[in-house]
Amino acid sequence: MITQKDIHDFLRSLGIKNDSVVVVHTSMRALGEVEGGCDGLIDAFTSYLSEGLFIVPTHTWANVGPGNPVYDVSATVPCIGALPTVAAFRKDGVRSLHPTHSVAAFGKNAAEFVSGEENSTSPCPPEGVWARLYDVKATILLLGVTHNRNTYIHAVDEMIGLKGRLAPPIPLVSRDKDGNEYAVLLRRHTGVSSAYFDNYAKPLEHLGAVKNTRLGNADVIAADAVKTADIIRSLWEKADYDLVAERKDIPEEYYK
Repeated sequence: MITQKDIHDFLRSLGIKNDSVVVVHTSMRALGEVEGGCDGLIDAFTSYLSEGLFIVPTHTWANVGPGNPVYDVSATVPCIGALPTVAAFRKDGVRSLHPTHSVAAFGKNAAEFVSGEENSTSPCPPEGVWARLYDVKATILLLGVTHNRNTYIHAVDEMIGLKGRLAPPIPLVSRDKDGNEYAVLLRRHTGVSSAYFDNYAKPLEHLGAVKNTRLGNADVIAADAVKTADIIRSLWEKADYDLVAERKDIPEEYYK
């Protein structure tokens, strides 16, 4: 069983400080048994990051759309697994108002960090929460999942202005905990999705943007937000094709 001490020791081994910003994408099944389950995992991270910020994606892109256009921060269930579903409705967290790519934030200045997401016109805009991870030098932990679950890479796409990533806008509504509603025209992701983000794995590892480790039964990728974005930007500056349109190794001359 993974205990709170195990998680604290794990974070310490990665050089993560108590005032760091940490995002997790998690497969609870891959991790194995965690003391206290999802709540226990959240408690372990938040207690360690006593002066920092812990962030869990609580996305709703699969259940908020043209046929169901209202995202209710207090009621809409995440579509991406067990931990997000628990995190979304914890009283000690602040869930953002992004209609499709919300997060739950825990810790210092959580409300300030996620503010303004109801105005987002794309999944991960350059002025939004996901792009802010670059500014605060966050660590993205992929616990039992790989880069194809790494939402931050979508933010990098938008930061560097990749073409063909966003569809025409659709009208959506975000409803806050007080019942106030905010209308927005949101451009969703196109067919070029995260399915082949694992193409970035070798360059990111070779250039030191990620560390590979383990927690419980799970393989873990710890990604430095700044290095990840800078390396992906540099790869695209060399590319003469879409690097993630299909499963294909990125040429070594692009990064070695």
